[in-house]
Amino acid sequence: MKIVGDIGNSDTKVCIIKNKKIFKRIIFPTKLLTKSFFNNKFKFIKKLNITSSLFCSVVPKKFEIIKNVLNRSYSIKTYELKKIDLDDIIKIKVNLKQIGSDRLANSISVSKLNYNYIIIDFGTATTFDVIINNNYYGGIIAPGINLSIKSLKNNASLIPNFTLQKVKKVIGKNTLSALRSGFFWGYTGLINNIIKLIKIETKKNFKIIATGGYSYLFKSSLDYKVSIDKDITIKGLIKIINKKNL
Repeated sequence: MKIVGDIGNSDTKVCIIKNKKIFKRIIFPTKLLTKSFFNNKFKFIKKLNITSSLFCSVVPKKFEIIKNVLNRSYSIKTYELKKIDLDDIIKIKVNLKQIGSDRLANSISVSKLNYNYIIIDFGTATTFDVIINNNYYGGIIAPGINLSIKSLKNNASLIPNFTLQKVKKVIGKNTLSALRSGFFWGYTGLINNIIKLIKIETKKNFKIIATGGYSYLFKSSLDYKVSIDKDITIKGLIKIINKKNL
């Protein structure tokens, strides 16, 4: 058995892997991650035969906490994705230091599938990653939806608390419906336009995969066929930890 995990700015997802499949999944807010929290949350792994672990992390201090606990308390070798030689899995056409580990894991999940992909991740940021002929070609980073909503509420005193919902009409009849329309149709337009520009710039066709919290909300409103894969990051990590025999 092995452990793979995705340490994000908002949430951390840790999965126990058995026979290349997810055996157990644990998700918690990254801000809660301390040595004592992780020790208490993962005491059960003492009973499991876990040989190694692999994480992608955009919060280095939190990864160090997990690495130290797993190494010292459970004698589990722990790796971070970007410290591994990945040339035999995917060719990276940009500066590796400029790619988030989670985005790299997403891209590796579709490596060797002999097609071109755009992966949209609705996380703290809304990111687009472009994979062409098994090459990581580059990407786009746009403001995250929740981050934008929070910023607006914090900086405009008359903006009410609201949750984003899919809406049919563009013109809002009150503040709440106007906000929901602006965010829903605004991000729909952003996503459609970025996909269109990627296709024009590369002169390629793509399969499009979306992941993250709001992926389901936009799937049917876009001009392009989109498949949803909530575990794409974990699948990329599973592919790596098995391919590299970690």
